[in-house]
Amino acid sequence: MSLSFHRNPDGTTTGRNDASGFTVTHADEEEVKRQLYEDAGWEYTPPPPPVPAGFHRFSLVHEEFDAAGFGDERYAGLRERPPDGCLPVDWGRLALECERPGRTLLDAVAGTVAQVRREHGLVMNSLGVEKPQEWLGDDRDGYAAHIAAHLLLMGVHRARLLGYGRKDLVRLLDATGIE
Repeated sequence: MSLSFHRNPDGTTTGRNDASGFTVTHADEEEVKRQLYEDAGWEYTPPPPPVPAGFHRFSLVHEEFDAAGFGDERYAGLRERPPDGCLPVDWGRLALECERPGRTLLDAVAGTVAQVRREHGLVMNSLGVEKPQEWLGDDRDGYAAHIAAHLLLMGVHRARLLGYGRKDLVRLLDATGIE
């Protein structure tokens, strides 16, 4: 069964359950999701309340190819003393669910990644985005920003595994012309 979502030019969202053919369009994206879940027979959980101004909600995940589980001894200190505003959770690997302050989402993520690295010697390398190619939104601190942060962390992690260093990555970023 597959559910798909599409943001329309008029600001509405259309969702479709490919298995049943059920399609719904609504101004409220969550209402579309709720109706599709109901049609699919899945339990719908509404999103959590918004975070306070200046805070951002995100997950950080430690993903490695030799996947160690949540209970791995390397994670003991982080499980016992996570950064303020973060809760360790078991996603089959170590994850932190965080509500942290920051000027932007990327600022909040960067501060948390740096703190975990400094205090625990562990580089969190993902935001746990399942399908980063499914870009949705243009909110600088919304889901699209989660995808951008996820791709940056994942890219740095994989470049490091291939032997690339900071200078290589900065040279690549500079080559793109990003200001």
